[in-house]
Amino acid sequence: MTGTTPRAARPAAAGPAAATNPGRSRRPPRHRRTLTPWLFLLAPLALLIVFTYAPLANMLAYSFTDWDGVSPELSFTGAGNYADIFTREDLFRVFFVSGYYLAAAVVQIVAALYFATVLSFRVRFRNFFKGVLFFPYLINGVAIGFVFLYFFQDGGTLDSVLSLFGYAGDRAWLSSPTSANVSLAGVSVWRYTGLNFVLFLGAIQSVPGELYEAAELDGASRRQQFRYIIAPSIRPVIGLTVLLAVSGSLAVFEIPYIMTGGATGTETFVIQTVKLAFQFNKTGLASAAAVVLLLIVLAVTWVQRRLVPDDPDHKVAPV
Repeated sequence: MTGTTPRAARPAAAGPAAATNPGRSRRPPRHRRTLTPWLFLLAPLALLIVFTYAPLANMLAYSFTDWDGVSPELSFTGAGNYADIFTREDLFRVFFVSGYYLAAAVVQIVAALYFATVLSFRVRFRNFFKGVLFFPYLINGVAIGFVFLYFFQDGGTLDSVLSLFGYAGDRAWLSSPTSANVSLAGVSVWRYTGLNFVLFLGAIQSVPGELYEAAELDGASRRQQFRYIIAPSIRPVIGLTVLLAVSGSLAVFEIPYIMTGGATGTETFVIQTVKLAFQFNKTGLASAAAVVLLLIVLAVTWVQRRLVPDDPDHKVAPV
């Protein structure tokens, strides 16, 4: 009988469980992967709701009442508070005061854009001039208010400087509505030009240098470089500064409040809202004024986004 040689023992076929690396962690379930990001967002969302959206909802509700801010009782007045804001002359006057600051904002944007364009090129002592332009924005607003309060007083610094040029006589610059608002708007130009200057300068310096080199080789002047390279490249920043200018002209508070307290026709929208709420105990009317301010800012934002949309594919026009 012929014997058969036994075959070599073969290892058992490795199943799916054996092929899996036992040291490798298993993938978490799908519901856990979906829930994990919300756990990280839970705390900031709670803070946002408690300190932003809940007060905003309360303010909107109070704007339809005659609440005085103290009494637990309040009555529904409908749209009466909003009608008072736009029909009462003493309340609607603040919109005309905001016009002074809006005009001042146009001046500071133009000045900031001019200085940012000039100092973006090779200019002697340009770092010194950058510091000079940005320094006023670093000063505390209360300090600025007191400094310019002495600057505009009778026989103060402004009168002393004007006397050197032949202007004699002391003038109360903050005594009449027109001169007071022009003076306060001038202070805002001095203070906030530096902020717009930094925004414009950063945007201009982000433009590739090859564009300037190509424009210089083609014989383009500085004015042509600004028109065809700088201005199209910084359109989003210009739109942002316009939005900040409009909202800031309505939200002016600290400088006129410190220098005049809203007297002599210099009461701004925010000063009026604060007085209505805390001096005259008309919290419902003050809430309506705050809602109107919010709606104006949102409307300006919408218009700005429609006129100057974000266009990442925007191309610089050829010189």
